[in-house]
Amino acid sequence: MNIEMIREYCLEKPAVTESFPFDEVTLVFKVAGKMFALVNLDGSLRINLKCDPEKALELREHYSFVLPGYHMNKRLWNTILLDGSVESDMLKSWIDDSYHLVVAKLPKNIREKLVQVDT
Repeated sequence: MNIEMIREYCLEKPAVTESFPFDEVTLVFKVAGKMFALVNLDGSLRINLKCDPEKALELREHYSFVLPGYHMNKRLWNTILLDGSVESDMLKSWIDDSYHLVVAKLPKNIREKLVQVDT
């Protein structure tokens, strides 16, 4: 997947916004103000995604292109090197997982609004 495909996929999700809060090379996607994906646009393309801690370790052991989250809590975030090794469906699944992990931690009233938007 290239950056435009990632951007379109993330923005299709309910209540997602994009911004450059840190610098002009880190595109951040948020749901209800909480980060679920960060894409580095400088140099080699890579994306940070939130992940279940056990699954994060499993993915790192199994895939050479999955690393501990760069500049993130390494227990909860993975960095995926987008060098052509990862299949689009797999990356979409990991983006979905990250989005849903963040949504699950939102207050109930916000989660309910997101469910209504998604249907």
